[in-house]
Amino acid sequence: MPQPSPQQLAAQAEDARARTRALIQGLDPAQLVGPRLRIVNPLRWEIGHAAYFYEYWVLRQHGGEPPGRADVDRLYDSITIAHDDRWDLPLPELGETLSYMQGVLERVRARLLDGTTDARRDYLVQYAVFHEDMHTEAFTYTRQTLGYPAPSIGAHPDPAWWAGALVGDAEIPGGTFWLGARPEDGFCFDNEKWAHPIEVAPYRIARAAVSNGEFAAFVDDGGYLRRALWDTEGWQWRDQAGAEQPVYWRRGADGWELRRFDRWVALPTNAAIIHVNWHEARAYCRWAGRRLPTELEWEVAAAGEPSPDGRSLAPTKRRYPWGEAPPGPERANLDGGALGPVDVGALPAGDSAFGCRQMIGNAWEWTETTFGPYPGFTPDMYQDYSRPLFGTTRVLRGGCWATRERLIRNTWRNYYGPERNDVFAGFRTCAA
Repeated sequence: MPQPSPQQLAAQAEDARARTRALIQGLDPAQLVGPRLRIVNPLRWEIGHAAYFYEYWVLRQHGGEPPGRADVDRLYDSITIAHDDRWDLPLPELGETLSYMQGVLERVRARLLDGTTDARRDYLVQYAVFHEDMHTEAFTYTRQTLGYPAPSIGAHPDPAWWAGALVGDAEIPGGTFWLGARPEDGFCFDNEKWAHPIEVAPYRIARAAVSNGEFAAFVDDGGYLRRALWDTEGWQWRDQAGAEQPVYWRRGADGWELRRFDRWVALPTNAAIIHVNWHEARAYCRWAGRRLPTELEWEVAAAGEPSPDGRSLAPTKRRYPWGEAPPGPERANLDGGALGPVDVGALPAGDSAFGCRQMIGNAWEWTETTFGPYPGFTPDMYQDYSRPLFGTTRVLRGGCWATRERLIRNTWRNYYGPERNDVFAGFRTCAA
């Protein structure tokens, strides 16, 4: 895949910063700090940290420039500042923070457009843009977690979003599959490197993610109260959390309701479920007589193609489920425009070669796989990106409605602890 030009990278950085500003718009000073919770950061710290990442890697480590503020390392270095200490820092007020962020953006833009060719600079800028993209997704789910109003990033509703259900399985043939990214794929993170051959047996995977209505049937059947559906760790989580339904659900006068940001709405039955954790997904699978896919099975269904006779896997591999063309609104629910998941039957133009729908966008999808390194793993320059989470988190794939379009692809690996139900994560199932 061709690398973005310096001009394109400058535009990406400006767009990422515009999204950051949009996601804090309308919040008062107290909301920009928020409560001390393990699953969020104080937003006024986090937006400064996103700018600091550009400054530290692009301008200082690579460019040899001085910091924009004498105190930035003491304020925004996520490696040395413990999570719980971020609420106690002498953070600049919002106006001062935004001024620092704008100054960093202007200096990065000047570096990019100075007329020189610098592959290392461009790599670091791309990394920093994607880092900010990941944080803007976190800003979005922080607004959901804390019950803040919906951000001003939505688009006009599209009737195509409400296409109903999609049932049935895709039949995936066995064969050899190259799991992971290839050098010719362009930018990728260290945990995607490098593609390596693995044999996969034939299996069946759901064409669509689990919907709210399907999950409601599990809840209504006492799924949260039936010990046999949960493993030991999952039951301990359920018991400690007191969970009897997904975290943002409640029973209303006319049935289940769902909290979206600061408002309660009738549960959209056919939309993909989100805000369920790995334990909840696995309990549902046991109830349904199904299982979660491994990340290998997920990537095969998203990126693989059948051989001409359909009996095995072809040696080809797609960047996106539909092919090589970049995502667009007709293929994937990305970039925040829908302000939530759409129906699992929507967007057929985004189907994979095997007929699996919405494997990119809408909802992150839990897999059975524990996050770990691929063979020959070597950390990239930001050494704490992947390695500290190996062995303790679970792999999710595919992106969600808030994921930026430029960030996601079939090989992208996300990872969260199995207890996390605050993120925009759902799942699809495989035949047992």
